[in-house]
Amino acid sequence: MNGFASMTAAQNLARKLSEVGICDHRVLQAVAQTPRELFLDGALAHKAYENTALPIGQGQTISQPYIVARMTELVLQSNPSKVLEIGTGSGYQAAILARLVPQLCTVERIKSLQIQARQRLKRLDLHNVSFKYGDGWQGWASKAPYDAIIVTAAAASLPPVLTEQLAVGGRLIIPVGEAHQNLLQITRTETGLHQEIIEAVRFVPLVNGELA
Repeated sequence: MNGFASMTAAQNLARKLSEVGICDHRVLQAVAQTPRELFLDGALAHKAYENTALPIGQGQTISQPYIVARMTELVLQSNPSKVLEIGTGSGYQAAILARLVPQLCTVERIKSLQIQARQRLKRLDLHNVSFKYGDGWQGWASKAPYDAIIVTAAAASLPPVLTEQLAVGGRLIIPVGEAHQNLLQITRTETGLHQEIIEAVRFVPLVNGELA
């Protein structure tokens, strides 16, 4: 796909997302500017602009564009300066966020995916991203607190370490559950945590422990 065709396809995807409820023009613009085929194996590039999750190897997926946009909308509602992403994966969600927030920190436990994602964001000239190879369940304590944390895999239960790394007023956007998963928004207040269910979702599991 040449550059013009890629840009046109990305713009069409943004239009489709607006039709299914994505309202934030900043998110739609970031989608329109980001070539999703760059984050996929060449054999799947022709599916890049379908509103569907796709495999990226190592048992992982690139999330459905709708859910990437929806989670990004939720993150932006707190007007964050510093965001932590758990699960870099292909780097697509990171690329969208990096266009919209001043500072992004992202953690990935599969080294090969992290290396590829770093190369892709460099190719897109996105340099406000810090990468860490590590266990997402542990967050990235040395760079905390965060105005927002976004988790791109489903935790069986809410990881307490992540809520501890939120700034007061900060939001954690995370899918939680096993057979049945819900996207949750957890807001840290002066007195504790406020939890809201956003919608039912389906993500690969957030693995806890040994790195790959």
